[in-house]
Amino acid sequence: MTTIHFTKGHGTGNDFVLFADPDGEIDLTAAQLAAIADRHFGVGADGVLRAVRSKNLPDGAAALAEDDAAEWFMDYHNSDGSVSEMCGNGIRVFTKFLLDNGLATLNDGETLPIGTRSGVRDVQRNLTGFQVDLGRWSLGGGDPLVRAKNLDVQRPGLGINVGNPHVVVALASDEELDAADLTYVPILDPVAPEGANVEFVVPADPLVKDAVGRIRMRVHERGSGETLSCGTGAAAAALATRHWAGAGAPNQWRVDVPGGTVGVRMWAAEDGEHVSLSGPAELVFSGELTV
Repeated sequence: MTTIHFTKGHGTGNDFVLFADPDGEIDLTAAQLAAIADRHFGVGADGVLRAVRSKNLPDGAAALAEDDAAEWFMDYHNSDGSVSEMCGNGIRVFTKFLLDNGLATLNDGETLPIGTRSGVRDVQRNLTGFQVDLGRWSLGGGDPLVRAKNLDVQRPGLGINVGNPHVVVALASDEELDAADLTYVPILDPVAPEGANVEFVVPADPLVKDAVGRIRMRVHERGSGETLSCGTGAAAAALATRHWAGAGAPNQWRVDVPGGTVGVRMWAAEDGEHVSLSGPAELVFSGELTV
């Protein structure tokens, strides 16, 4: 049996159990991680975040090779215990956890690099909480048809990769978005080999106001089910909507999710176009758990 001191946190309702394991000594199985995240018999969360020093984790070697200042690695698992590459809401909550526990510092104007399985991600403070540079994005290819319960026909999806795989589906109305039953896993045709988060999006009317694009989104996350928010999913949804809107579409977006609102911004960098996510991060309570 292992006792961990944990903290519960969330970013726009996307919630996590976090614990510090600086030396990488706590090796929990997928079953133990799923038990922690269980909403009836555990703490309850969309995922579990372990804070471990990059030098003490095999996956951290790549992060340190990319940026030797990436002292901390976000070891992220979905609520079913499966490994995930990256989490946009989670990394903001992870950053707040590090700061509130004195494990890192981040002054205004500074950048904190965090190691993840999709590479190092840079986090800064901003007016909404924190902003994370999700790095370069790409069209995911495949563009599958997507079937979801309570939607009458298959809909075309657009594959987007922002460090983890997404398929974004445009819907015609808020009524369609509300009707979709995302307690069931959306069916992709063809099937994504490694699975994918699936976002369903409705544009606001008007789509652009004060030079900011506006969309509403719900999401079914791979390994977690429907969540109140998905940070990388919000970025994918904004990128897909801009792609569909064509020339003249803005690079600044407001994405409304069931748990609140996040901001997405695209900009040109030397290595290609980057996309960033901004939004709040809250720590709710702490406790002790034996697993």
